[in-house]
Amino acid sequence: MIRIFYFVLFISISFLSSGDTKDNFLPNIAELVEDTSSAVVNVSVIKTVKSQSRHSPFQGSPRGFPFDDFFNFPFEEPKQQKERKISSGGSGFIISGDGFILTNHHVVAEASEIVISLNDRREFKATLIGSDEKSDVALLKVDTDENLPYLELGNSDEIRVGDWVVAIGSPYRLNFSVTAGIVSAKSRSIPDQGTSYIPFIQSDVAINPGNSGGPLFNLRGEVIGINAMIYSSGGGYMGISFTIPINYASEIVEQLKNDGIVSRGWLGVSVQEVTKDLADSFKLGNPRGALIGNVLKGSPAERAGLKNGDVILSFNKQKIIYSGDLPLIVGRIKPESTVDALIFRSGIEKKIRVKVGILEEIKKEKVIPVSQDKSDDLLGLKLKSVENLPKEKIDQIQVETGVYVEEVLDGPAKEAGIQIGDVITNMAFQEVSNLEDYNSILAEFDSGANLAVRIVRNGNGSFITIKLEK
Repeated sequence: MIRIFYFVLFISISFLSSGDTKDNFLPNIAELVEDTSSAVVNVSVIKTVKSQSRHSPFQGSPRGFPFDDFFNFPFEEPKQQKERKISSGGSGFIISGDGFILTNHHVVAEASEIVISLNDRREFKATLIGSDEKSDVALLKVDTDENLPYLELGNSDEIRVGDWVVAIGSPYRLNFSVTAGIVSAKSRSIPDQGTSYIPFIQSDVAINPGNSGGPLFNLRGEVIGINAMIYSSGGGYMGISFTIPINYASEIVEQLKNDGIVSRGWLGVSVQEVTKDLADSFKLGNPRGALIGNVLKGSPAERAGLKNGDVILSFNKQKIIYSGDLPLIVGRIKPESTVDALIFRSGIEKKIRVKVGILEEIKKEKVIPVSQDKSDDLLGLKLKSVENLPKEKIDQIQVETGVYVEEVLDGPAKEAGIQIGDVITNMAFQEVSNLEDYNSILAEFDSGANLAVRIVRNGNGSFITIKLEK
């Protein structure tokens, strides 16, 4: 009986000890919040928008069908543009004693009036110094003789996955709310969001509408990022938040201060991920790098000698593991700089010197498929040589050689994702100029083989792997 008592006492003491260890493990951020929150601000924005309205001479008449037709037609006047003001808001933080403030571009976009509120209830009107949509960074300035608190900027490159981080902001207008979590990933690229040039920090810190533009701190109380967006299916926090690294934001701020605009490096290629099947067909080994699907005419890439099918393994001495790494690296390089690119071509690694250009918007044309003479093949495609297409069609698809897909039947090509309107320009790293080239190359492969095929779709080139049926 005494032994049982001592055993239970031992377990109880161990449990309490483990509880102390847990408390010591979790960071106490109260002092950090006290030291930094005075420099975190609420950003209130007034936007003037135009809305259309109709004016009827029969004011006060019943509304809705059939009354609209009876009272208004034909007396209803045309739609008139009316201006109205709407308010929105977000967060921000002061970065210098002379009143410079950082926030997100989307917080202050199209603002006619910006008001900054501190947590001591002081308010100031702010001027927009500069704003950049692609980086989602905006720089504000308040002019005052009063003493303003400001935050220390840290080094976001030093942050590690698993480090504790703290956010302060005004979610849902709940001013100066504090949340904490850990860094989940670094240099995260988010496709199809217009943010491919931002190397996001991903964390599980609770971020909600209104937190945008607020600071993310390390445990030393230094700002390591600007909270920007969340991943959510319903508009609220789901454990995945994205923050703009402060090192990247500082580069943007410097350009906004000096030039008022932001210049980015540009290479002039469209790239895709190297899958396991593509890596095997290229004899690349482990999947890595950015596979060039299309080199734009007159681009820095073309002038440097880069070709469709090249795999870029590193750029400016920075390794490229995923294709999304390339625009992150290129965008941060100063235009007109010359850097080294390590590529993989025809089984050999090769170094190429590239003079980086300036990023500009590229407009894309939509491809409209046609149906004319057809030619069957074992991939399940009905094709026609591009050279035999009408001139209008050639101008539309922006490709002068290759084979045009007019119909996709059941077979390997359909399973691989080939679509009507695609143009095949390369197979197994051999140029396809017409149907004769296409059939000749296809005849070299045995059933069950993986065939790397380059297609052009909507003006963009990319590679896919077609597995030939056994």
